[in-house]
Amino acid sequence: MRAEPFAEAALARNAFLGGRVQLWQPREGYRAGIDPVLLAATVPAQPGQRVLELGCGAGPALCCLGVRVPGLALTGIEVQPAYAALARRNLSENGLSGTVIEADIAAPPAALRAQSFDHVLANPPYFHAESRSAAPDGGREVALAGPTPLATWVALAAKRLAPRGTASFIQRAERLPELLGAMQAGLGSLEIWPLAPRAGRAPRLILARGRKGGRAAFRLHAPLVLHDGAAHLEDGEDYTDVIRAVLREGRALNFPA
Repeated sequence: MRAEPFAEAALARNAFLGGRVQLWQPREGYRAGIDPVLLAATVPAQPGQRVLELGCGAGPALCCLGVRVPGLALTGIEVQPAYAALARRNLSENGLSGTVIEADIAAPPAALRAQSFDHVLANPPYFHAESRSAAPDGGREVALAGPTPLATWVALAAKRLAPRGTASFIQRAERLPELLGAMQAGLGSLEIWPLAPRAGRAPRLILARGRKGGRAAFRLHAPLVLHDGAAHLEDGEDYTDVIRAVLREGRALNFPA
């Protein structure tokens, strides 16, 4: 758990979406990769809608979504005060307005429980704490293997959604049964979009979406391939055109129709 603020010397400013988003992150600790960027790109938000991110960290997903879709009312909840402060700073410095609440998602404050949102997104911790060696940095460990059950994340998302609102998640493929079971308890119209590192490789991550009150049949989409070629053979990035457009141009990543 990281409570004390980060010193300026402990921070680095990194570019996302081809420089459209500038994000302050700790040099050591939890640092965002492409996962929150891809997650944010799938949220089908429209200007004027209300969006909540559970466990927003330093705000990479909120910032990427807010820059891609202007005019959103953005809210994040983050248990680690130091990261919550970074999220507020990152929203402000990217010209976005939003609210970041310091709280545990297992015990959301009354002010949050009184609100409803058009979209909720979350990048819950990928690992069970007991199944791995803890990261040396406490803040990074909370982000990677927090103690709150995955079902609690999903339940809060479902409760805070307005009717017909969407909940979007990114998670490791091996936790798909757990995630699907949790989503079926409060969401409908479930869709799963696997993310494969390369063509012919087994997916390592999955994108998942559900709708409050949705009644459409479950859909399992063909995997989305992240990288060109059978292997990484030279320096430089080798993202597929679709992924490069999301990461470098800020394009939406729409679930297959």
